[in-house]
Amino acid sequence: GKNGSNSRNGKRTKTVVTDVGPVTVEVPRDRAGAFEPQIVRKHQRRLTGVDEMVLSLSAKGLTHGEISAHLAEVYGADVSKGTISTITDSVMEGMAEWQARPLDSVYPVVFIDCVNVKIREGQVANRPIYMALAVTAEGHRDILGLWAGSEGGEGAKHWLRVLTELKNRGVEDVLMLVCDGLKGLPDAVGEVWPQTV
Repeated sequence: GKNGSNSRNGKRTKTVVTDVGPVTVEVPRDRAGAFEPQIVRKHQRRLTGVDEMVLSLSAKGLTHGEISAHLAEVYGADVSKGTISTITDSVMEGMAEWQARPLDSVYPVVFIDCVNVKIREGQVANRPIYMALAVTAEGHRDILGLWAGSEGGEGAKHWLRVLTELKNRGVEDVLMLVCDGLKGLPDAVGEVWPQTV
């Protein structure tokens, strides 16, 4: 039937892709439309375990075609490249929202550093990832953001852009900033937050 559903013995059935393979679910007939399933929602074709597997495989650098082939081979699950793209796109949208979220006006401590990470963009290459981690006034740790830089390593100019973005997202003051001895970095910090130690 359409969208993987059909009728069997007077009951509607649909196939749901799970992390243990395809599962057939019998759906009660409901003329009034009042039945609300709790585990497999109406029109849902995948359970969250599949989404998590797709994201994990994507993070390991597999292409959408490779992920689709892997799920078919290991789980017997038919997950199209289009579906995989939808799953990864939804995470990217959430990441963009998280990266632009408003921040606290004051942080007692902010740690900034750069780590080199292997990223696959056609081929695998080292890319610097700039990180800012804060300790909030309540004593909790909060990652303020992650920024991918270009090859060639860490630079004070890039840090100036990162710190300016944090200020534009609402951070008016940082009491203490912890960083390495990168040349020009103290000047960049002083330009954004003049009173920061």
